[in-house]
Amino acid sequence: MDWHALGHLATTFESTHIAPKNAADAFYIVVSGDDLLIKDDDGDITPISADDWRWCGLDAISEHCLGVVNQVPIYAVEVADDVDEPNGFGFESLWWFLSKVDSDLFYLLGRAKQIIEWQRTHRFCGKCGGETQLSNGDRSYRCDTCRQFFYPRLSPSIIVCVNKGTEVLLAKNVNARGNFYSTLAGFVEPGESIETTVHREVYEEVGIRVKNLRYFSSQSWPFPNSLMLGFHAEYESGEIRIQEEELADAQWFPFDQLPNPPAMISISGWLINDFVQRASRGEV
Repeated sequence: MDWHALGHLATTFESTHIAPKNAADAFYIVVSGDDLLIKDDDGDITPISADDWRWCGLDAISEHCLGVVNQVPIYAVEVADDVDEPNGFGFESLWWFLSKVDSDLFYLLGRAKQIIEWQRTHRFCGKCGGETQLSNGDRSYRCDTCRQFFYPRLSPSIIVCVNKGTEVLLAKNVNARGNFYSTLAGFVEPGESIETTVHREVYEEVGIRVKNLRYFSSQSWPFPNSLMLGFHAEYESGEIRIQEEELADAQWFPFDQLPNPPAMISISGWLINDFVQRASRGEV
């Protein structure tokens, strides 16, 4: 069975931290460090069933129900960082899956990794140091000593496609591999509105002012735990002056002469594609 046999995950997956009782089967997303376990199945990426999980013989450090698909629970399971690969299985990074699976499955894998990372970093209370326990009523950890609750971490971020007529501003991150350019992005700071963040990040990173912000879409991005809020914006003033600690280059590119674009599974790819489509129709 592959993941497609479970139906369209965007509509069949139901998020819940409580697994149904007496389920006939289950599926497991197994996380070891930064890697996820895959089954070697002639090149297909197939779910790890309850039988597969038992056959692997790995010891679970923690286990969390992510939700259900057609009443079949899906679990995120943490195993040791240095565990040996079971015969017929292997570990791959979440980045590896980015070009191998559709967006719905990628979101589910990313959810599993983020839940495990949340569990790893909240075993003890950050206020009093007491040991935490999983709550029964919702997806949270609680400290019984000082009654603090800890929820999965999300970091709101903006990502913006800036255009000047039919040209689009793309930048190359200092850590980017190859000739890879993308849209500008950055984290929201305390006390900021999303719109203020767009203006600040663009000016900080490339030294220009923008106008006419238009919300586009959002995306959960598990590197490591961002909620990306996407915008289009128009150039207003200024000359490109890159923030050298963050960027290796930034340029205006004609819509029909773009460098290597981001994958279409990412909101950056969506933003750029939307701009290109509108520019090709003469709508910018």
